Amino acid sequence: MVNMNVDSSIAKQIIALIKTEAWPVGSHLPAQMLADRLRVSRQPVNSALALLHEKGVLMRERNRGYFVAQELPGPLDDIVAGLGLAESDIVTSVYFQIADDLLKHELPLACPEQLIRSRYGLTAAQANAVLARIVSEGWGERKFGYGWTFSSMLTTPDSLLQSYRLRLALEPAALLEPGFRLERKLLEQCRATERHLLAGGIDTATTDELHIRGVRFHESLVEASGNPFFIDTIKRVNRVRRLMSYRSMKQRDRYPEHCRQHLYILDLLAQEKNEDASNFMREHLVHTLDSMAKIETILQTGNLPSP
Repeated sequence: MVNMNVDSSIAKQIIALIKTEAWPVGSHLPAQMLADRLRVSRQPVNSALALLHEKGVLMRERNRGYFVAQELPGPLDDIVAGLGLAESDIVTSVYFQIADDLLKHELPLACPEQLIRSRYGLTAAQANAVLARIVSEGWGERKFGYGWTFSSMLTTPDSLLQSYRLRLALEPAALLEPGFRLERKLLEQCRATERHLLAGGIDTATTDELHIRGVRFHESLVEASGNPFFIDTIKRVNRVRRLMSYRSMKQRDRYPEHCRQHLYILDLLAQEKNEDASNFMREHLVHTLDSMAKIETILQTGNLPSP
């Protein structure tokens, strides 16, 4: 049984990294490196590493840390299900319910922890796990003497549109940076992810996995620019827009086209046609903006496009 004090989503992301990076048995997994890759603090990473150690995925050496203990063959979904880390646990389901309730304005942006526990039927340990995940993803914080406050970003049409305009200005420009370099191994990993989604992964991926894969594609290209200001900005924007991205994944019919567009951008970059890739990235993001003509309706129904 999953320890409710541990955010199992971080453990799943670590397993996904081990597989996508093809780290062999014996590979060292420094907590800070994982925290940087997953864009969370070290605390949830340390908890997830301890959980994976308990389950035999990792081995621990005193004063050295954690290391890959076994090969992880088979699909990611089968591995996490076999380890008891599937999305069906109450911590994950309540996490998404809180996000959805905030977007529907059914939960106040500031509320005591007892309200959260009673509203969602949580124990103290479960509430701590849910709130720890929200803090690690940047859309909530504990307020001294009151309880918890949640971010108001992306709960209004204006802030949502502004986030997409920022991405429209930043992401195409990142592909034209003089120091842009997308490693061949990473490019092939991105291609493999998109092909997996087109081969049926869109329907079988959890909400968490689908969101992470989309964010990872766009962040990988910005990171390849080598410009730390671009990189920091896109990470901040993506942390803030998580709420709407999660909710939008209730309808997935647009994802096949997004995957095909992602593959086309990767093909252009592989041919070092960065200017063409930049222009197409702009078209890719403009298409999303254009589809927001009735933004208030989209916000209410959860049909928000999310490339």
